[in-house]
Amino acid sequence: MRSMSTSKRNEHMPRIVTFGGGSGMFSLLSGLRLHTPAITAVVTVTDDGGSSGLLRKDLGIPPPGDIRNCLLALSDADPLLKEALDWRFPEGELLGHSLGNLLIAAATLIKGDFGVAVRELHRILKVAGKVVPSSTRKVSLVAHHADGSRTTGEVRISSSRRSIHAIELRPDPGRISADIREAIAAADLCVFGPGSLFTSVIPNLLVRGAVEAIRACGAPRVYVANVMTQPGETDGFALSDHLAAIERHTGPGFITAVVANTGTIPDHALERYRLQGAAPVAIDREKCGGVPVHTGALAESGHFLRHNPERLAALLMDTFRRRAPCAPPTEAGARS
Repeated sequence: MRSMSTSKRNEHMPRIVTFGGGSGMFSLLSGLRLHTPAITAVVTVTDDGGSSGLLRKDLGIPPPGDIRNCLLALSDADPLLKEALDWRFPEGELLGHSLGNLLIAAATLIKGDFGVAVRELHRILKVAGKVVPSSTRKVSLVAHHADGSRTTGEVRISSSRRSIHAIELRPDPGRISADIREAIAAADLCVFGPGSLFTSVIPNLLVRGAVEAIRACGAPRVYVANVMTQPGETDGFALSDHLAAIERHTGPGFITAVVANTGTIPDHALERYRLQGAAPVAIDREKCGGVPVHTGALAESGHFLRHNPERLAALLMDTFRRRAPCAPPTEAGARS
């Protein structure tokens, strides 16, 4: 049990561990850093498309793109440097590569270790908090479909448009690192998502020791629901379907609270997403097994629908202050 003095201190500076990847993690971290510097971002390393996929294939390193996004979200470096690291070459042999991805790749080859390279870049980029790959091994996603077939590779999984029952990592991703284990043990709040359910969020939970450490830490475990379903991954999913998918990989009672968008989405944005096969995630509280669902106007519409960083972080911090109850550590972790 935490001491009273620690609890009081953490009301002002909670220690938060996030799990995910992609643009959703960038939005989350950009908002959370306004409330606390004590953030550890655990980032998925299974991307095999675009610049990350090419560097993974050509150099034999874990994909750097999601790591780059998170480092920049927490960086206090000069704005021009951050913009340059996110900039992509528009033509030539480097077409599509971002400078940040190339920097991480070069640092990995120099240091001979992906994890060490990422740690070194924290200093160079003046990162507040920690960004940690969930595994430093070169692993791939394997999707098990409802019809019994399997698909290997993140890009192929998303483009297969077949219902996903479960996901696994191959080869063996190993155990969670000491950095991740220590961050989880000290956490006051664990946040999962937003991001692609099967290719960004769940993969972080498949590294050996992750689920057990998260259950044992005693912190609230909050899932941030996506604003829209994702074609090829969560077609037709309501909120309860997202929770059920997580529990197929973690066991029951893993998520103790949910944050979800109930704000109005502009008609033009809905139509654009409808043409791509996406729809708003339905909030079916009555089917969520008693898990508290905290809602707000979280979405903002630009070229893509995203979570507004400030509003998302504010709702998460409010959820934290309410101290969403966490089931005591048990093998099953049954919901109350």
